[in-house]
Amino acid sequence: MDKFDLVLSSDEKAVYALRSIYKNYGYEQYRMSKFEEYDLYAKNKDFLVSESVITFTDTDGKLMALKPDVTLSIIKNNKDVKDDVKKVYYNEHVYRVSKGTRSFKEIMQVGLECLGKVDEYLITEVLLLAKKSLGVISNQNVLDVSHLGIVKGVLNYLGISKKGCDKIFECLKEKNREGVVLVCASEGLDQEKINIAEKLVTVYGAPEKVIPELEKLNLSEEIGSAIDSLKRVIGALKTFGVNENINIDFSVVSDLNYYNGFIFKGFVSGIPTAVLSGGEYDNLMVKMGRKDKAIGFAVYLDGLDKLSAPSNELDVDVAIEYNDASLNEVCALVNKLVAGGEKVIAKSKLPATVTYKKLITLKKGE
Repeated sequence: MDKFDLVLSSDEKAVYALRSIYKNYGYEQYRMSKFEEYDLYAKNKDFLVSESVITFTDTDGKLMALKPDVTLSIIKNNKDVKDDVKKVYYNEHVYRVSKGTRSFKEIMQVGLECLGKVDEYLITEVLLLAKKSLGVISNQNVLDVSHLGIVKGVLNYLGISKKGCDKIFECLKEKNREGVVLVCASEGLDQEKINIAEKLVTVYGAPEKVIPELEKLNLSEEIGSAIDSLKRVIGALKTFGVNENINIDFSVVSDLNYYNGFIFKGFVSGIPTAVLSGGEYDNLMVKMGRKDKAIGFAVYLDGLDKLSAPSNELDVDVAIEYNDASLNEVCALVNKLVAGGEKVIAKSKLPATVTYKKLITLKKGE
């Protein structure tokens, strides 16, 4: 057993492993302060995982926020660099409403961002690192990849209104085929066009299965270009030896005010919600006055407690109930056991909930 396994929680071990992976691909650590002006988050609330933000008034009267997000700070504090790319990773505590408790919680978030001249190699690299990140958390994982260029292209080709597009996006998130049909019908589309829209819900699975189906939707230059890009990037992932448990899934959609192109979510067995989320967010860059392109992802570690050891695993190897035994005797025994690699708990009276392999009861004079 590694000595760190004795003292690090599951999320702490994940942080160390993820940092090592990102450094190996040339990412530099980004550090931010705990506070940013609230205005930064207020203008981009729809981009945040949770709209709830903890605020306070600084000594100079400015309304400040306890950071709920790192990406916005990275964009704000980095300038456009012509013909170059800024590659950063971070592991920062953010403060937001936890999905599990519905109350504010300090959450360790790890992620990376590429800002600048983002090309298909960098998109491929980010997807690769997303898949590797999932592997750190669990061997049983899947990365669902979508491309907003294809979704947007299909909806533009069909001539669906802005209101109709918003409704279809909601239906896609829920994989609601009937809902898509109803929206298309209300937009006056004929059956042939409705069938095209349905494809966005029904095509799902491994790239070698889905991409040939998508190529049948090459109805416009916009759609064709997005499909070709998806095909190239997925093919490049295979060069890295990554071709298992990657699905194309158009239920992965995000706000077009912020995102474009590739978007993706990562899942692991045992956690019902995504533990990783990311994509290209050129539109957010424009909104924040930037000319650069951008892509990145975040890993949410607040759900890792659901991946705790199986219920039949014991709390400790040895439990010591020392009653009124001498202090030196208790210390000597604990030191001996821990030095020998045992996991130990010592209390004057052990609670009934503690589980152990071996119980040692010390009494005065023994």
